[in-house]
Amino acid sequence: MTITDQVLGPMLRADPARPRITHYDDAAGSRVELSGATLANWAAKTANWLRDELDIQPGDPVAVLLPPHWQTAGVLLGAWWCGATVVTSAAGAAVALCGVDQINEVAGSDELVALGLDALGMGISVLPPGVRDFASEVRVHGDTFQPGGSGPDTDTVLASARAQATALGLAADDRLLCITGWDAETPGEILLAVLAADASLVQCTGTDLGAQPRRCATERVTVTLGVEVPSLRRAG
Repeated sequence: MTITDQVLGPMLRADPARPRITHYDDAAGSRVELSGATLANWAAKTANWLRDELDIQPGDPVAVLLPPHWQTAGVLLGAWWCGATVVTSAAGAAVALCGVDQINEVAGSDELVALGLDALGMGISVLPPGVRDFASEVRVHGDTFQPGGSGPDTDTVLASARAQATALGLAADDRLLCITGWDAETPGEILLAVLAADASLVQCTGTDLGAQPRRCATERVTVTLGVEVPSLRRAG
């Protein structure tokens, strides 16, 4: 089974409506919450698009050059679902996905895709020639996905994520508030560790540190990463 099947499958069977990712962008003043079912829909759309439009096959390198964001979660899970190997360098990648501000810095991939990282998933109105807009292309694809095969790094990536979950002390039903990036030993490892532990993630970007204690209470956070909040356990 693919990485995504192994982490999404159990949670969708158990409780698809349970919130799995809550993303705050304090700079933009936005909050977006995705249930397991909604996260799976975005991952399926991404996987279908990667395979049907870009011909991504198991083992193909897909560069994910994006900050922690609910759309990044869909990208990562979609790439893993079609068996791609997620990398953090565009050089030699079959496709590279990046933010708008990185377009001029990214080179070396066969395809370049930009994400505006809008809170509501809106597309980008104007892009340089040859750059695809993720949001406008992916949303027309199906909400279910039938994988063709797992990637060659599946066991390694999952083992690393599960080891990370243990190192962070994550247990089922934990809610982790995180203000750090997701890459550790492998790309996207923090996100995958949370999901593999059957926990949920409250991710903050553009972080207002003063807002975190109240946010932790509102979101029923049980553990934090990258920030100290009185009375809560700090991961790691």
